[in-house]
Amino acid sequence: MSAWTSDELETIGSAEELELASLRPDRTQRRPVTVWVVRLGDDLYVRSVYGRGSNWFRGVQDRHEGHVGAGDVEKDVRFVELDDDDLIDLIGEAYRTKYADQPAAYVDPLLTPEARPATLRLEPRS
Repeated sequence: MSAWTSDELETIGSAEELELASLRPDRTQRRPVTVWVVRLGDDLYVRSVYGRGSNWFRGVQDRHEGHVGAGDVEKDVRFVELDDDDLIDLIGEAYRTKYADQPAAYVDPLLTPEARPATLRLEPRS
């Protein structure tokens, strides 16, 4: 597994939005969606506001691979599902902190019991 460079972490982690496109089973890329992204240490995370039933999250389930872009960074990634409730809580707090200037109507849905299990770590892939 390759790691994020410090420039990639800074660019993506500080970006307001991330373009995310998952791969279909035949390895073709789906249409990108815009999501919010947070950084904790040397890891980047995304979460589906509509939970595991959202279209883009269901698409990720096909291959757990895709592509992300923010600023001048474009990267092929692996989507890793999380099962650590403490980490998921920390990610929720990272969303609350990073997007504190956004209306609660946009941030609060990311913190619901429905959204929590739809949290993914982004890992660069070669």
